[in-house]
Amino acid sequence: MRHSTNASRFFTEDERRRISATTADVESRTIGEVAVMVVDSSDQYREADAAGGIFLGSLLALACTGLFFHFSVWWYIPISFVLFFPAKSLFQKVPLLKLAFISLSRKEHAVMQRAERAFFEKGLYRTRKNTGVLFFLSLLERKVWVLADKGIYEKIDQAKLNRLASTVSEGIRDGHACDALCGAIEEAGVILSRHFPIAPGDTNELSDEVMTE
Repeated sequence: MRHSTNASRFFTEDERRRISATTADVESRTIGEVAVMVVDSSDQYREADAAGGIFLGSLLALACTGLFFHFSVWWYIPISFVLFFPAKSLFQKVPLLKLAFISLSRKEHAVMQRAERAFFEKGLYRTRKNTGVLFFLSLLERKVWVLADKGIYEKIDQAKLNRLASTVSEGIRDGHACDALCGAIEEAGVILSRHFPIAPGDTNELSDEVMTE
């Protein structure tokens, strides 16, 4: 199934209900709190807009000077300058074009930072036992980051969380994002229930709905 690159439309209503139900089911067996967030992208990547604008503007300027001005450098330079601005605007309006100008390490760092910011912005750090877990999906980069609070890290290392993230990432690439995400949430639930079983008086501290931005 092909998914939209828009966060609000990435999952269908039925898929959202299924994810929420899976989250609620997992949380019925553990004091851990699971949240899911989907964003269009983790950064605006302004440097990619500029690089893309320079590349495309220069390429179009070269074509124009070749066709009309016999490759004159005196025409090439001002035409490149003029075309830079609409070319840059195109990259801003069509984010997918930026990917050719963004390194893998830059994308990974941006997603990690955005996930950390979301963890605090959405209040996942405020659970009573510090047992919040965030599944963060960034669509432009096609990357997933699973982030946990300090209570979780006492029992579960980041390597295990990264494996869950890889499961979801592969599902997105294969067109089975909902199945992969629900499977990863269930797997996280097994781990959480083992180390953080449900306790009397436990309440649902975070929304089970898929968050978007």
